[in-house]
Amino acid sequence: MFLENTVNHKEQFGWIEVICGSMFSGKTEELIRRLKRAQFAKQKVEIFKPMVDVRYDEDMVVSHDANEIRSTPVPAAANIRILGDTCDVVGIDEAQFFDDEIITVCNDLANKGVRVVVAGLDMDFKGNPFGPMPALMATAEYVTKVHAICTRTGNLASYSFRKSTNDDLVMLGEIEEYEPLSRAAYYKAMLREKVKDINVDTEEVKSTKKDSNA
Repeated sequence: MFLENTVNHKEQFGWIEVICGSMFSGKTEELIRRLKRAQFAKQKVEIFKPMVDVRYDEDMVVSHDANEIRSTPVPAAANIRILGDTCDVVGIDEAQFFDDEIITVCNDLANKGVRVVVAGLDMDFKGNPFGPMPALMATAEYVTKVHAICTRTGNLASYSFRKSTNDDLVMLGEIEEYEPLSRAAYYKAMLREKVKDINVDTEEVKSTKKDSNA
């Protein structure tokens, strides 16, 4: 639906496609599908991912259902500009983990005629916009939001709920650490976490009072 040839052939520009959603929504699966189609069409394709992502493989981009495609791990977005400059199609997975320069890199490549396909989480585990993703979505010609299935309600899930107590913004993980939830289920889960914190604080206050009275 978004791969038609441009009408004005004298003005050849690339474009940006963003695939976003929660954990377990099929972002990487859709990225791999588009890139393999481009490879089948004999286009020059390069795929990049952040060097920090080594969950399944150091060099492969791998979806949760084990579909994979060879990639180049890079430490920073600037490397993509250099390595992808002569490509027809550039794929980028886990874009939320890159520095903000990824926005300029994607637009520079698209302005040179490269088709740029980006996949990443649109929200972090706290429900906030994640890293450079909002700006990439704003400048992209095409945005596809995919959804997981909520493990508690069976409805469409847009949120990635972190089950562990680790509060670091970046924490790689799978079903042991994350759970896809719908808006309602996520709101209830976060409310329970707040209640737990309140109960812990209350117990600490009671303990302090007992110690001071002793």
